[in-house]
Amino acid sequence: MKLPLIAPHSLRRRLLWFLLAAISFTALAQALIVYATARTEADEVFDYHMQQMALSLRPGLRSSGTEDYKDDEQYDFVVQVWTADGLRVFQSTLRGELPQREAPGFSNIKIHGTTYRVYSMRSGSQVIQVAQDLAARHGMARTLALRTVGPMAVMVPLLMFLVWWVVTGSLAPVARVRSQVGQRQADDLTALSESGLPDEIRPLVHELNLLFGRVEQAFDAQKSFVADAAHELRSPLAALRLQIQGLSRATDEEAKALAVKRLISGIDRATRLVEQLLVLARQQAKISAGDRPESVSLAQIVRSALVDAVESAQARSIELGLGSADDSVISGHADALQVLARNLLDNAIKYTPAGGRVELAIERDGDALVLSVADSGPGIPAEDRERVLDRFYRVPGTETTGSGLGLAIVKSIAEFHGATMTLLQSAELGGLRVVVRFPLS
Repeated sequence: MKLPLIAPHSLRRRLLWFLLAAISFTALAQALIVYATARTEADEVFDYHMQQMALSLRPGLRSSGTEDYKDDEQYDFVVQVWTADGLRVFQSTLRGELPQREAPGFSNIKIHGTTYRVYSMRSGSQVIQVAQDLAARHGMARTLALRTVGPMAVMVPLLMFLVWWVVTGSLAPVARVRSQVGQRQADDLTALSESGLPDEIRPLVHELNLLFGRVEQAFDAQKSFVADAAHELRSPLAALRLQIQGLSRATDEEAKALAVKRLISGIDRATRLVEQLLVLARQQAKISAGDRPESVSLAQIVRSALVDAVESAQARSIELGLGSADDSVISGHADALQVLARNLLDNAIKYTPAGGRVELAIERDGDALVLSVADSGPGIPAEDRERVLDRFYRVPGTETTGSGLGLAIVKSIAEFHGATMTLLQSAELGGLRVVVRFPLS
């Protein structure tokens, strides 16, 4: 049996509504039953009292004290009347003679092994005593209590069943989600169904689906990274093998020196490729982990990257310049932003001819902080500007050695920080101009 849906579909409201309704229903039913039972029992008690009182007054004695009836009946009530001078003028039975008591009120008296509850009162010159057998009173009270408790013995199991039914039906969607999660395989990252879930559970399942999506994206990126890395490492490793073979076949010192030079150059290229692959892997791992950002100064990070790049720029007589450097703060990760700035500078220096120029600027544009890196190199054709952001892609005909990962790493870090990256042609220097727009904190 399924419970009807209550809109809005809140587990808390659903449980409260049904449980309160069940409690109210059982309480009302119990109240009606107890009310009817109490009325019936009260009528029986009143009838019993009337009957017992009539029986108690029927065999009363004459004031002369002579007995004119046979006292062979058992009465629960005993009635006696005394005069002021101690003469008993009325007695309902000879079996339970009560002692005369002047003190009015209630008391318990034991006569011939029977305990009576006695009420005495003075009326004019007479004392009236009415007594009741406590055993009969307790029996009636026990019967009344049992009849009152009886409906509860029926209603409590009914209420327990209603609570079990309500809780089981309300938590059925939660059990369904648990079953879906428990039965799926380790590589099954499909989204869980959010239909029919309570309001308290739906956000959790929604966030779990988002987590599944991020994990699946991380797995796909890892698979793609491993495949690309294996493909790209194959070529430099094969080249190193050929260079080693050329070194082993060299017959004179000049040929050996040339082979060693080529081998060292190949090792440097392979080392650079591995380093870039490791940087890319670390950035993808940070993106998947969802590290918390902090407030950082982009200008300070760029200045630090400039200091690191001065030596390589001076080796090729390339002039480095930092124009405006706005000190606004952005939300991000200092290590990742350091990699972004260093890669942009290394890429600009690498493709700028000797004696060229590289210009950097950090400017505030509305609610964004813009980092631009321009060089006087050959630039990138418009049709290739989107493709160079892909991993391992290099513009055809490029003579400068590289791995094709520099701009791909910059793009990955920029997306991680919610920034946009655009490749343009520098109007001042004529080469490539990379623009990265970061949202302000």
